[in-house]
Amino acid sequence: MEIKQYVKGYDLCQRNKNRTEPPVGKLMSNAAPEKPWMYIMADFIVKLPLARGYDSILVVYNRLMKMAHFIPITKKTSAEGLVVLFWDHVWKLHGLPESIISN
Repeated sequence: MEIKQYVKGYDLCQRNKNRTEPPVGKLMSNAAPEKPWMYIMADFIVKLPLARGYDSILVVYNRLMKMAHFIPITKKTSAEGLVVLFWDHVWKLHGLPESIISN
């Protein structure tokens, strides 16, 4: 029996395997906003039942005041379409944010 086959089949070796990549470092917290709509978060809620032709929601969230805009969209909305929606629902009302966090 070869060593590779033994290690591959041995459960304890697989669970305690040495990592080949370097450790990633510490997580950094996000900067605290100093004024409203300076730092915002954006996320999508998708795969919703169809309502008035929309099946998704773009959520834009203000971290300082805990305020959000819920913008109805479709899953086929293009990047250009998202820019127009962002302009109409966020930028026009609150100005350009310093940073946008999205996952």
